[in-house]
Amino acid sequence: MKGLYIHIPFCEYICHYCDFVKRVPKNKDMVDTYIKALVNEINTYKEHFDTIETIYIGGGTPSMLDPAQLSYLLSRLKDIHPKEFSIEVNPESYTEEKGLVFKKYGINRISLGVQTFNQELLHYLNRGHTNEHVFSVINHLKSIGFDNISVDLIYAIPKQTLDDLYYDLKMIEKLDINHVSCYSLILEEKTYFYHQYIRGNFKQVDEDIEASMYKIVIDTLKKQGFEHYEISNFAKDKKYSYHNLIYWTLGEYIGCGLGAHGFIDGHRTYNEKALPKYLDHFLNEKTYQEKEVLLQDELIFGLRKIEGVNIKYLEDKYDVKLMNVYPKLQEKIDIGLVEIKDGYLKLTNQGLFLGNQVFMVFI
Repeated sequence: MKGLYIHIPFCEYICHYCDFVKRVPKNKDMVDTYIKALVNEINTYKEHFDTIETIYIGGGTPSMLDPAQLSYLLSRLKDIHPKEFSIEVNPESYTEEKGLVFKKYGINRISLGVQTFNQELLHYLNRGHTNEHVFSVINHLKSIGFDNISVDLIYAIPKQTLDDLYYDLKMIEKLDINHVSCYSLILEEKTYFYHQYIRGNFKQVDEDIEASMYKIVIDTLKKQGFEHYEISNFAKDKKYSYHNLIYWTLGEYIGCGLGAHGFIDGHRTYNEKALPKYLDHFLNEKTYQEKEVLLQDELIFGLRKIEGVNIKYLEDKYDVKLMNVYPKLQEKIDIGLVEIKDGYLKLTNQGLFLGNQVFMVFI
């Protein structure tokens, strides 16, 4: 598959944990100018339109665009006919009118940023919605025909208890959706939380508690009928995120927008992160990927999938013997973090909790 990622960098406010390329726009004209430049960049990839199978509009907050802005952008994608067409939505910026615009222009998958159902923790994260917003948005989306809805959750938030997490997962069951992305809170540079950490005002959750929370997430979602198909992702009825599967299988994808990156025709592309520079020339860097780097990436991303990576496929593709290239891999097998099963190299149940120790073998 080939994907198209489109980045909307604007937010109404900045979440305390977010390190993505984003900004609060000065005015509507700034957003309009950006979208026009974004469409111009997308059109430079017209020769790929016939082969694009997934589109993912992320951010930032794509749903903060007004209906006219959304219509302008989405109408310019009419010559692309993806099988999966996703957009990220914040509950508080959704309106019924925007939902109908999504439907009109072929969006068929919604990724809703919920993070937690605890209002105090939401405030701590600097999120602006309520639980009522979440249920209202999902009910409306279902009423107009959306049947592929994903929710993002965060666990290991400071002050979050195990009971808080169980409550979040109970709410997921009530929502009756078919995909959940669930990530532990990671302390990233250039975020509000990181600056608080430097000042001694932020303490990360203990690793053992984080591991306990991850196990609760896995066990509870499995009981609810979700398939654990990637380290942080769970799906019912095979409603996987096919766009993300492109990343995890080292497939080709085009990255458009401020700070976006792509992998196309053997090259990694990196767009400008500063808005004035992006408006002038889009691309910051384009780098050819050597075989050794591609093998490294394919193993690191591929092992995020619960099924793992097909050893024969990789060895044939890169003309290598895996254990010869990465002899230290045997150590991780011996201590039970990785296993070879039915021709696949995969993380064990223990390895899911300590994946970074395995990934370091390939760096």
